Amino acid sequence: MTKLSEATRNKLKSVSTATVATALFKRGLRIQMIQDVHPLGADQPTMVGEAFTLRYMPAREDLNTIDVFKDRSHPQRKAVEDCPAGSVLVMDSRKDARAASAGAILVTRLMKRGVAGVVTDGGFRDSAEIAKLGIPAYHHRPSAPTNLTLHQAIEINVPIGCGDAPVFPGDVILGDADGVIVIPAHLADEIANETFEMTAFEDFVTEEVGKGRGIFGLYPATDPQTLTDFAEWRKKNGR
Repeated sequence: MTKLSEATRNKLKSVSTATVATALFKRGLRIQMIQDVHPLGADQPTMVGEAFTLRYMPAREDLNTIDVFKDRSHPQRKAVEDCPAGSVLVMDSRKDARAASAGAILVTRLMKRGVAGVVTDGGFRDSAEIAKLGIPAYHHRPSAPTNLTLHQAIEINVPIGCGDAPVFPGDVILGDADGVIVIPAHLADEIANETFEMTAFEDFVTEEVGKGRGIFGLYPATDPQTLTDFAEWRKKNGR
């Protein structure tokens, strides 16, 4: 199992990647969003879990034949069987979706093992099937060719780049409708607590703007009355 506490996991499930991105930006972290990945299912749940990584390199044809899958130590197959329950399998496919990073059978296995989600900056084959599974899954676009044609699985649980974002094993991965962001492991609790509070305030602001209130003094809360109103809103709404 992962080291991520249930309290932190649950708080992160209630916040957005946008709010987390702002909190990370305040700390000088600008490139934590994994670029050009999209959820396979429109209604898939929010994804939260610690990163377990798989790195692909460009395939060398004589070393990447179909027979490599007979080896139980093959890194792709081993990653699927070793990724801890509650973690997110993050794959570095070099932003190359011309061949699949994985398909429905492997993603189904991850789901049955209790893995929290799967991300690649390449593509998945059987994408329509994966979208129906219910496990949070993100990729660049569908890709039918087997990974062996272009990707050689080479290492598991090492630092990788995924969609231009640095991902270290154990970093916390958050995915929602906007995409996937990487929270450095040592900041996870701090970011969860801060963004949980930020989300309450943003929900209050959204409600006020919906009523016709202007944003000056409200967002950001430079008017003392805003904080008074927010405190009353929190009490009323149990937030």
